[in-house]
Order: sequence, then structure tokens, then C-alpha cells
Amino acid sequence: MTNSAPLLVELFVEELPPKALKKLGQAFASVLLEQLQAQGLAAADAHLTPFASPRRLAAHITGVASQAADKAVSQKLMPVTVALDASGQPTPALLKKLQALGADASAVPRLKRSPDGKAEALFYESTQRGATLTEGLQKALSEAIAKLPIPKVMTYQLADGWTDVKFVRPAHSLIALHADQVVPVEALGLHAGRTTQGHRFEAAQAVVTIANADTYAETLEREGAVIAGFEARRAEIARQLAEAAARVGGGASPIEDEALLDEVTALVERPNVLVCEFEPEFLEVPQECLILTMKANQKYFPLLDPQGRLTHRFLVVSNIRPQDASAVVGGNERVVRPRLADAKFFFDQDRKRPLASRVEGLGKVVYHNKLGTQGERSERVRQLAVAIATRLGGPQLAQFADEAARQAKADLLTDMVGEFPELQGIMGRYYALADGLAVEVADAIEDHYKPRFAGDSLPRGPVGLVVALADKLETLAGLFAIGQLPTGDKDPFALRRHALGVVRMLMERDLPLPLGELLMQAVGQFPQAGAETGTQLATFFYERLAGLLREQGYSAQEVDAVLSLQPQQLGDVAKRLAAVRAFAALPEAPALAAANKRIGNILKKADGPVDAHVSAVLLQEPAEKALHAAMAELAPMAQARFDGGDYTGSLQVLASLRAPVDAFFDGVMVNAEALDLRLNRLGLLATLHKAMNQVADLSRLVT
Repeated sequence: MTNSAPLLVELFVEELPPKALKKLGQAFASVLLEQLQAQGLAAADAHLTPFASPRRLAAHITGVASQAADKAVSQKLMPVTVALDASGQPTPALLKKLQALGADASAVPRLKRSPDGKAEALFYESTQRGATLTEGLQKALSEAIAKLPIPKVMTYQLADGWTDVKFVRPAHSLIALHADQVVPVEALGLHAGRTTQGHRFEAAQAVVTIANADTYAETLEREGAVIAGFEARRAEIARQLAEAAARVGGGASPIEDEALLDEVTALVERPNVLVCEFEPEFLEVPQECLILTMKANQKYFPLLDPQGRLTHRFLVVSNIRPQDASAVVGGNERVVRPRLADAKFFFDQDRKRPLASRVEGLGKVVYHNKLGTQGERSERVRQLAVAIATRLGGPQLAQFADEAARQAKADLLTDMVGEFPELQGIMGRYYALADGLAVEVADAIEDHYKPRFAGDSLPRGPVGLVVALADKLETLAGLFAIGQLPTGDKDPFALRRHALGVVRMLMERDLPLPLGELLMQAVGQFPQAGAETGTQLATFFYERLAGLLREQGYSAQEVDAVLSLQPQQLGDVAKRLAAVRAFAALPEAPALAAANKRIGNILKKADGPVDAHVSAVLLQEPAEKALHAAMAELAPMAQARFDGGDYTGSLQVLASLRAPVDAFFDGVMVNAEALDLRLNRLGLLATLHKAMNQVADLSRLVT
């Protein structure tokens, strides 16, 4: 490579979609670098700095050459038998091929013969000129623009009034600087230069000239009043938020919300955090409502006290820095007041009717055109919840679960949830408490949606746990019954998340509920369900569980060994996995796992099912007698430990069978000619197989 120097590329555009800005900036910069490296113009260790602000996408790359190094190229022409005639002279086919490559007959003596499969072929070796930066950057820029993950493409006309361009937003200028030299490339009807624009209102001068690729960020901040780097701007906002909260005092802190911080970073070029406030009487409204309206509608950062309670102050990230910010503060306070007043109005209106009075209205709300209304769905959830609660805690839990399931969806018909769907369940809890319902019931109304996402907390009490299980199982069974299964990466009803939620509740709370019975109860409520629905649903659950366990660090073999038995008590799965891991570490494990696999194959090939029964009088060989005696001694010990939940101890006891098992296979012919001997030996192996595979299918540990 020649004349290695830093490269800067910037596209200056109209305001980009804020929720997509971070991804757009990273994609634009990374594709540029990849393309330049692929053409030999950027070093393998080149350092990439992406920039993304509301009105620009840019990238700074170190170690970019003005021209890539030449490289030797070897091109296969054709088999020798086709290229040369009997006298060794070039055939017309070869001459035509050479002509296409810009060569003639004089190149024939320089052609290289090399084996190509069973035959020999001719290869033309030449030197390919390295791409110039202008050529390479033009290609890289076109690729970067074409591969941008644009949420929605715009079509606009260029200045000529005829040419249409498709891009995320209209582009106004292009910078391409190699050190201090402009690289003459084009994109979106723009010719590269060295000028851009700064902040709309606060730039020192309207047009900002970038003298050198390395001075881009500094010049833009100094003359354009723009922090170009997304991460730098984000860090500055976070710093100012913390500083402003400290000025307020009282231990106040801004609410933590990474997505909101990203979105605000994408909305401002020169952040300026200001402290605002609203009337304290609005704090009578549930804080979730106020926080949501401030974050979602206004992009404000509410301030919380040390106990996590909302205060009447909030932080605004302004895009301007006036000497007197009182007008900006006052404007934001005026804007937020009607929002909070609406929330208070909805809250006051909703409480005029008890939550229970809205239940009947659920019968008029369509849940799914093949599964009926929300009212019908609530009835199915109630039946499931009562059945689960009765099994887990008796009549009292069943009564609470029935009431919670009956009113769980009623807040969908409130004004507050109609305005803010994200508050479903949360508002139900507030209204239930206002109606005097038991705390356990109110908590369950909120918690039955949990876990809402990966890593979310589980329901806080047994009532919420029961209703959450019933709600998710009803959703899964119903949609599977009508064939609405997830496909590929498409899961419009979030069924994978629902299944994982059920799995987490059963495992983490160690609930004594067999998965198969739960699924049968849920599927049984749907006449649309076919004979295969339950099986499909069970497979779906175990696939989700397998993925979860692998994420937790268990090997594919360990997970396969345990889940191949489809254990019904999911609370036992972690103990089974620990037992398998401990067993696999024993010196006897490989031989026993291999023997287990061999036994499984023998039993599969037997004529008909094998009875796990042994007649002592038919034991003839010393090795089979020794194995039977060892089994008689060790199997009850292993079974007792298994029954007591000591799966690790159970497998460790069975590890002592290695010697008699090895001796059996060395000295006994299982498929004896005498039928009674053969069946007895198969019975002995079936007994051993059953004992060894209660915790997990040990044959799956064989590599």
C-alpha cells in the first residue's frame, strides 16, 4: 500500500429517524471499513471511529492507502487437451480465451501447467493493478449506502428536478478526505468536498470547513457546535443528567432507561440538561402513569428520590444553550402539564367504576377470530388457574386465583390503559386496591403478565404465579390448537417468550407440577386442538428449555442427556444436570456411557418388548451372576437416593457397576441360542438399562 493516511467520510442529511440512528451510524462505518479492507486499501488493524448525529453519518478510518498493492492473479483457462492440439500448438479456443484476457499467442509459452483434478490444465498468471482510493472508496461508499438498515426509504428529487434518489432522508453534502486531500467520489447526486454544516442555531459559522480528516470531530464541535460522535454525546448527556440531579439535591437521581438515553442522544447535537418541575398534586396519580407519559411523549428524564419514588422535578435534554434558559424551562413545564392533567383525569374517571363492573364488557372485545372474545379467554384462564391453585395450595389459593383471573383483563377497558397500553396489569392492581380487593389478588392482576421479557422478575406471590401460568398456558395451547405456530424468526404472538416464562416459573420456584399434565389441561379447553397439538406443544417447551440451559453454560451433551427423558418436574432439571456433570467427571463414566449405548442398541434389536425381569435359576455364566448380584446390592441403594432427590448420589452408586458390566460383555453371549437364556439375559440388561437411565440417558454422553 502507498501513502497511508487517515480517511474521513461524512454524509450530511436531514434529520434521521432517532430510534434507528445508532444502528445506521454503526452500519455505515463498518461497511465502509470492510469494503476498503477487502480491496486492500485499509490495513487489517485499521482503527474505525463511527460518527452519528441527528443530521450526519460519518466514519474516520486510520491507515488507508492512496492505492492498493498490485497482486499476482492465477486464472484457470482450460484443460491442456482442449488448449493444445496433438502437435502442442494452441487451439482456436485457447487463443480466443487469451484474447479475452488481453493477451495473444505470444503468452502461450508462459502459461503454467498444473494438475486440476484427474486432468492437467493451463493457468494464465498476471499481475492485477491495485485499486486506487478513488475507485475503491466509490465502491465502498455505494455498498455502505446500499446496505444501510433503513427503516423506511424516502424518494426525493435532486436539484435538476428530474433525477429521483432513494435514501433514508434527503442528503445535502458529502465529505471524503484522505488526510487533507479531497477524494473525488460521488453519492446520492453529490460530489465530495470538505464542507459540512453545524448546529442549526448555534454554529459559529453556517458552513464548516474540515481541513484534515483527523480534525473532523474537533472542528465540528468548535465551529459547528456539534458533538459528532454518538457515544461521546451519550456520555456527555449522562454526565449532565447526573450533575443536574446532584444540583437538585435530596439524593435525587434520573430514572435509568438505556433506550431513552439512546433516543435522546439521537435527537440532539449539542445537549444541555435543564431542571424542570410540575405541580406536586399530580403525584397523587400512580407514578407509572406519570413516568410513562414523560418518557414516551416528551423524552424527559423523571427524577426519583432515594426510595425510588417519583418527585415533582424532571430533567430535559435541550438542543440549545441560551444564556437565560428560563424560557426553555417554562416551555417544557407548560407542555408537560396537560399530559399530566390527562393522566390524572383518566385515573379519576376510571376509579368511578369498580374494576369488576368492567368484566362483562370483555365479552364484547375480540381476542382472536378463531378463539373468541377476551371474556371467553378469561373464563378459560380462570378454570386453569383454579385447577393449578387447588393442586398447589388448596381452597384459599384457588379462591384468590379465581378472583384475580376473573378481573385480570378488566383494566383493558379503562381509559388509562386505552391511552397507555403499556400500563395493562399495573393499573389493574391500583384499581383493585382502590376497590378493596385483597393485596394478593391485586398483586396477581399486575403480575400475571410476568415475566414480560428475558430477565424480568417472576410474580411476587403464589396467586400471581398461578394466574401467570394459567394465562401463558392458555395463550400457547389456544394458538397451537389453531395452527399459529412460530416459524423461523417470526413469532407475532411472542409464544417463545410465553413458553420461557412458564419454564422459568416451574424451574425457579420448583413447583410440583408435571409439565405434561399442565399442557393436557390447557389443550383440553380447545375443541380445535388435534391429536398432535399436545405433542407439538411439549416439543416446543423442551426446545425452549434446551436453549435456556445452553445459555446458562451447560453443554449440548449434558442437556440432551437430561431432556431426552422429557422430565416432568422442571424444578428437578438443574439437579439432574449437576448429577450428569458430576458423573461425567468420574473415571468410570466413559465406559459405562458406552455400555449403556450398547445395551440400548441390543434392546432395540430384540424381537418385541423386553421384560425387565431376571430369573436367578437361569443365570449360568459367572459374569452374569456377578452382574446380577451387584445389581441386587446397588440398584436399591441407587433407587433410594433417586427417590430422595439425590440424583448425584444415585449415579455415583451406579458407577460401581463398571467392572461387572465390562466383565459381562467380555464373558457372556447375550443372544444365546436357547430362548429362555436369551430372554433372561435381555431382561438383565433391561433391568440395568432402566436403573442407569432414571436421571438421564447416559448413552447421550458418548462422543
